[in-house]
Amino acid sequence: MSQQPLDEIPLAVVVPALLLLSLALYEIGYRIGLWRERRAAGEVSGPTGMIVGSILALMAFLLAIAMGMAADRFDARRALVLEEANSIGTTLLRAGYLPEPYSAQLEGLLREYVPLRIATDQEDVLQANIKRSVEIHGELWAITEELARSSGERPVVAIFIESLNETIDVHESRLAAGVYARVPPTIIWLLVAGVFFGVGMVGYNAGLTGRRSMISAVVLAVALSAVIALVVDLDRPGDGIIRTSQQPLIDLRDSLER
Repeated sequence: MSQQPLDEIPLAVVVPALLLLSLALYEIGYRIGLWRERRAAGEVSGPTGMIVGSILALMAFLLAIAMGMAADRFDARRALVLEEANSIGTTLLRAGYLPEPYSAQLEGLLREYVPLRIATDQEDVLQANIKRSVEIHGELWAITEELARSSGERPVVAIFIESLNETIDVHESRLAAGVYARVPPTIIWLLVAGVFFGVGMVGYNAGLTGRRSMISAVVLAVALSAVIALVVDLDRPGDGIIRTSQQPLIDLRDSLER
């Protein structure tokens, strides 16, 4: 299910790796700047400082766009969890109005279905839950088709079919939001490369002027690395520090177990 190039790397490794590489490139840029200044003394009066400022401004703009994209996708996943909990709950309530033995069969499958919809960070368990969820969809729909044929055009059956169809649709929406609706990998790589290039240019400019502040360099590297790490974290559906709350589905599961 992994789509992003950084998905296989734990977030606890991403942050220090970005930070260390940024500082290393700052130092490399600084030494190149010193070397260049010794060979061309007049370059310090050039537009290097303005170029560095423009690069950092562009990076801030790109980071803001990427953060907005990741935040929108995170909010969509969170909203879909609540929507699915409400949809399953409504389908369960409406199943109680159906004639037996269909009502008991449908309710039993829906009760089994709820725990499967609670997201987990264990890939094998997640895949098994998705597979079983799709199987339950087929079983639910087969029972509903038999019920519709035997019961005729009863309004309660039509209402239940509408709820069941919505439940199946929300499952597909959550799958799409969690697997496919990610920040494009090209943007992630562009951000990483932009941060490295920007920090390197800051070091290069410091080398040209012969003045640098390691505190400022560390603060810049930490800030940029933290923002990228936050974008990556928000974009990971089942991993990282910031996770989509499963509480609506957990509450529904607990209410069914009472």
